[in-house]
Amino acid sequence: MSFRVATLNLEQDHKRWLERRGLLVDQLARLSPDVLGLNEVCIPLQSGRHLQRTASEQLGIGYKLIQQSKTNGLSQVDGEALLTRFPVQETANFDYRARDAVALVARIEIEGNLVDVYVTHLYQSRGEDSLRLYQVQQLLEWINSRDDVSARIVCGDFNATLDMPSAGLMAGEFRPTQTNPTAFSPLQDTDGSVSHPNWERFDRCIDYIWVAGPLRVKESGLCFNIPSPTDANLWPSDHIGVWADLDFE
Repeated sequence: MSFRVATLNLEQDHKRWLERRGLLVDQLARLSPDVLGLNEVCIPLQSGRHLQRTASEQLGIGYKLIQQSKTNGLSQVDGEALLTRFPVQETANFDYRARDAVALVARIEIEGNLVDVYVTHLYQSRGEDSLRLYQVQQLLEWINSRDDVSARIVCGDFNATLDMPSAGLMAGEFRPTQTNPTAFSPLQDTDGSVSHPNWERFDRCIDYIWVAGPLRVKESGLCFNIPSPTDANLWPSDHIGVWADLDFE
């Protein structure tokens, strides 16, 4: 059985959220993923729950929502989330104890096959990679401690390109489904400001779907990558999403 996974950093409620959430829903309808990992869901506005509810009411897609807020100062600000059509057998979360970052996992069942799907968002810094490397080391230790399921998917914003040690370490145990640039889109706020103004647009892949175990990548590409037809500066997020069609070997 083939199934579709996607991932996107939502950029919290920043930069015209009320306008761009319509783009998100429209492009979610066309993509229709079975599993959707989300970074930077806005906790006060419950943006993950908004997408879940809208998908049900407008698109007829019944998603289950799993989410985990970040820790300490960010616990009331943003978090990680997962939407899935598949039955959820169990969930768990992990605290990196560094920069308020967390990871979540949902064990889902796909026609009798158990798959662990992880969602995480690693530390953002320009150039320096040591903290992300530490976070990946912790993430892999946690994943490998859950060794009773061999099919594993990790979704999220790693804030690292494959030539950096952190993403390189991840690539030693997982396969990225695609590596075309995901950061950053030309999304502008009402005052014309963009995310990460000192970085180029669309020059790096930092958002990934990683797979391991008996999973085959049939096709993969970019999603949530179409601006408003009436405003070239209005995009679904400041990141581009990734999608992948997978099946079991």
